Amino acid sequence: MTAAPIVIIDYNGGNLASAAQAARRAAADLGLPHDVVISGDPSTVRAASRIILPGQGAFDHCAQELGAGLRDAIEEATREGTPFLGICVGMQLMAERGLEHGVTPGLGWIRGEIAPMDDATELGLRLPHMGWNRLDHTRDSHPLTEGLAADAHGYFVHSYALRGYDEADLVATAEYGGRVPAIVARGNRCGTQFHVEKSQRTGLRIMANFLLWQPVPAT
Repeated sequence: MTAAPIVIIDYNGGNLASAAQAARRAAADLGLPHDVVISGDPSTVRAASRIILPGQGAFDHCAQELGAGLRDAIEEATREGTPFLGICVGMQLMAERGLEHGVTPGLGWIRGEIAPMDDATELGLRLPHMGWNRLDHTRDSHPLTEGLAADAHGYFVHSYALRGYDEADLVATAEYGGRVPAIVARGNRCGTQFHVEKSQRTGLRIMANFLLWQPVPAT
């Protein structure tokens, strides 16, 4: 019997191939037999063993491109317990809404909104926030950060960030003109503001942790 695939959701976004490559590399390193596929087919998403939603660009555009069919499939699969990883805008879509180019509803899985990084702007820092930043853990332990070096860094590219969040959803933060949520998790749904697929050893460790993760579904 063929194992259910790890699905990289194709919704006309960026970084699909690199996210798939990172998942394949992590799965191979772990000796996992799972196939990794890129698909925009809702039925494939519903049958996935793991769901990965990459994201590149504006919140409103990504939310619109996701569409009702894929959104419903993601909702149904994750409600039944399928682990979900959102990357960059994929993580941002987990929030209640985004404020980029107007107000756009998100998936509403975590509290907060995706807003301009005003603190960074006021300090004269360049946007987009682009480059390597240290990840500061907000919990003593979490399966997603298992085995990470104390000085682990992620590679960020963004001008908007989560604010008004629930502290209980934070796993790690970064510093860029203020506190920036870097990893969030609630139940079986998690996300990284930084690009896992571009974060080299740190990214591969987090991807491997995600593939091994056996979370309790969100309520």
